Amino acid sequence: MADIGEPAPEPFELFALRYAENGGRLAGENFLNAADPHETSANLDYFIWLARRGSEVFVIDTGFGTDSAARRGRTLLRVPKDALALVGIDAEAVTEVILTHLHYDHAGSLGDFPAARFHLQVGEAAYATGPCMCEPGARGPFDVENIVDYVRSLYAGRIVFHEGDYELAPGLRLYEVPGHSAGLQVVKVFTRRGWVLVASDATHLYANLERRDPFPILWDEAAIRRGFERLFELSPSRDHIIPGHDPMVMRAYPAPSPELEGIVARLDVAPSLTWEEICA
Repeated sequence: MADIGEPAPEPFELFALRYAENGGRLAGENFLNAADPHETSANLDYFIWLARRGSEVFVIDTGFGTDSAARRGRTLLRVPKDALALVGIDAEAVTEVILTHLHYDHAGSLGDFPAARFHLQVGEAAYATGPCMCEPGARGPFDVENIVDYVRSLYAGRIVFHEGDYELAPGLRLYEVPGHSAGLQVVKVFTRRGWVLVASDATHLYANLERRDPFPILWDEAAIRRGFERLFELSPSRDHIIPGHDPMVMRAYPAPSPELEGIVARLDVAPSLTWEEICA
């Protein structure tokens, strides 16, 4: 439903598109305060997201390609533009792309979207190109070639900056939730089941949020913990929060067609699993 006192906008269709995976992970790689860092833990899936309403198309994040996959040991299942093609979207024709942040797995492949404007938080741009990047640990989640592509897009007049929360379109809102990165933004989308929050890396896994235990790659631990609470504040319920990398998304939400099972999930319908089942 719409926020109190506001008319309901036309709903978007909302999809998660799975393009890569990373298996064999240990608890210490997924949780900052893992009780046993050496026990096995959840794999990571890599997603981009699509909000579509008639001719309106918003792509959320652009993923990574073959070079980053090889360099970082990730299994690339399909390049993001090919994932979009499976649901009828031509990446070259997309005009609006939201970058939740500039880490390599969310802001690669910018060149596959030649017609797009890229929406980004000012704080993220300042972080990814400023003095913090003198520290090797801080720049580890970024890919320098992606940042060069971002700067080229900036000089081409294709970056739209936002400072804090912003309504990008009726039924689509951006909220700055820093912590994992300095200017990470989440995307709240109105769908036929109400407002759904694409949390991106404000929580990698459902369990990070459930346990209030951050993913170990972070910019500010206190901020990411405050961000957990903000995710709850922004969402109608826990069932309306979509984490950035959890394989359970593909199990909890249906595919739009049988041939897209395990590749695309519809987020504009209620999950088939309870929060407790998802987090078990």
